[in-house]
Amino acid sequence: MEFTAQQVAELLNGTVEGNPDVTISKLAKIEEGVTHSLTFLSNDAYTEFIYSTDASAAIVQKDFVAERPLKNTLTLIRVEDPRISFGKLLEAYQQFRFNYTGTDAQASVDKTAKLGENVYVGPNATVSANTVIGKNSKIGANCFIGDSVKIGENTSVLNGAIIHHDCEIGNHCVVYSGVVIGGDGFGFAPNSENNYQKVVHIGNVILEDYVEIGTNTTIDRGTLGSTIIRKGVKLDNLIQVAHNVEIGENTVIAAQTGIAGSTKIGKNCMVGGQVGFVGHITIANGVKIAAQSGIGNSITEENSIWQGSPAIAVRDFQRSYVVFRKLPELMQRLGILEKKLS
Repeated sequence: MEFTAQQVAELLNGTVEGNPDVTISKLAKIEEGVTHSLTFLSNDAYTEFIYSTDASAAIVQKDFVAERPLKNTLTLIRVEDPRISFGKLLEAYQQFRFNYTGTDAQASVDKTAKLGENVYVGPNATVSANTVIGKNSKIGANCFIGDSVKIGENTSVLNGAIIHHDCEIGNHCVVYSGVVIGGDGFGFAPNSENNYQKVVHIGNVILEDYVEIGTNTTIDRGTLGSTIIRKGVKLDNLIQVAHNVEIGENTVIAAQTGIAGSTKIGKNCMVGGQVGFVGHITIANGVKIAAQSGIGNSITEENSIWQGSPAIAVRDFQRSYVVFRKLPELMQRLGILEKKLS
């Protein structure tokens, strides 16, 4: 695949400074740029490389000013935000690269399933009865799509993902490999013989538009009703979302976080890795939670920051941590005082 700098600039609503006809056939980090590659500069720490890179073109800030001469082989593409623009370019590159359509001969598509225009179903994938898949969506190899699933337009379900029956996936979503959506929740009730009776979950999972679910993350279906992942949510790899959880719009959650059943997390929240949430609590909008925190109670203050296990307000945690680090010294001083007093 080859593009010109001018074509890239038009895609990103940018302007070209240099040779608009220079050809680009690959993308590269700025310190690893080679001829016919395109790179970007968004972090001041990498500015030094703009003067030495062998890339043929670089995406830079609209108001970028070179402090010394650039290589005459380097064409600049000026945009409002280089990082966002390069992200759009990566997305376009990915879509172009994997722009497959049609149903592979080794796929199994039930005769009652409805596939929109330009849908792709890969090798050994299964699309079950009464499932509806919107136009331009992609179902990768070895995926399983259960009965009566609804998948919107321009959504990608990558190799080996599983979406169980009755779940709903919105438009422009990405479900990465190994994800399981709609498995039974962890529901058991002790009986009179002190054994555990399985509680079957008959709800579903709903992913709204522009949601991304990272590799090997699991989202359990509701016992009754739905587990809901709202518009724009981004979940990292290896996250467990239990039954009837609701995650608000544009919240981002890092890897290895676990969310117990019926917890409601607000919109625009940021959750670090390995955070644990107990069930049946509510987290306010805009809350930020540091990695490895334990959330045992509801958080009602919007835009607050929490850390620790059990988590407390971040400033209280930082003050407490100063004392904690000094505990050995304090114990030693206390021992000296006790000896003097005795």
